[in-house]
Amino acid sequence: MLQCLGRCLLSYRITGRRMMSQQSLAGRVAIVTASTDGIGLAAAQALGHRGAHVVVSSRRKENVDKAVALLQGEKIQVTGTTCNVGKREDRERLVNMTVDQCGGVDILVSNAAVNPFFGNIMDSTEEVWDKILDVNVKASFLLTKLVVPHMEKRGGGSVVFVSSVAGYQPMQALGPYSVSKTALLGLTRALAPELAHSNIRVNCVAPGVIKTRFSSALWQNEDIVEEFKKQLAIKRLGEPEDVGGVIAFLCSDEASYITGETVTVTGGMSCRL
Repeated sequence: MLQCLGRCLLSYRITGRRMMSQQSLAGRVAIVTASTDGIGLAAAQALGHRGAHVVVSSRRKENVDKAVALLQGEKIQVTGTTCNVGKREDRERLVNMTVDQCGGVDILVSNAAVNPFFGNIMDSTEEVWDKILDVNVKASFLLTKLVVPHMEKRGGGSVVFVSSVAGYQPMQALGPYSVSKTALLGLTRALAPELAHSNIRVNCVAPGVIKTRFSSALWQNEDIVEEFKKQLAIKRLGEPEDVGGVIAFLCSDEASYITGETVTVTGGMSCRL
């Protein structure tokens, strides 16, 4: 009987922890950019399932509407809007709408990125660099600057930048994109100590090859996939959910003593700057 009681208590503790984890972000508001598919959508799902009210966005209204319907079907509190993070007026509208409709901002997941160039880095143009750095780096900083005052009003918050393994190991033919992702590693380290006094944590995730539409040119090529798998300890490509869960963890109180860090989600691919 004592053994049975012990098992019941253990089961209760495990179930209780699971329930707390599922609602660990209740009452918080999370902005996730480029969140209608791929890693952004997975992050919105992971945050939403933990109780956060998520604000999803992308440039196309039909994609936003589809993502909102999907998340609502999963019983997630969600608000959606169009947003091109490369445009100042869109960034401001996104943050202002979130504050007006949701009451504030606790979490920012800056996931939006572009890559308009594929080839020898010496063939890249000034226009290519301007677009990549504007969206992948500058917009991440400027969005952070916009949300910080609102986070401070709520006693703190969490910012997560989505970088890439390419930020550690530049990928062939993706030179400018890789450099932009390296810049996010530096931005994380630069912002973390400055915002810590406001109880705002700044972290980063660096995914490996994840099966998303954005990276389809890589994982749809069987030869490239086989070469990548040789570098992996876990012999499969990543799924968006593999990254979404890590993002949700970094935004939670369970990560309350973590800031200025980049978590690599690569299946064991060796990567160090």
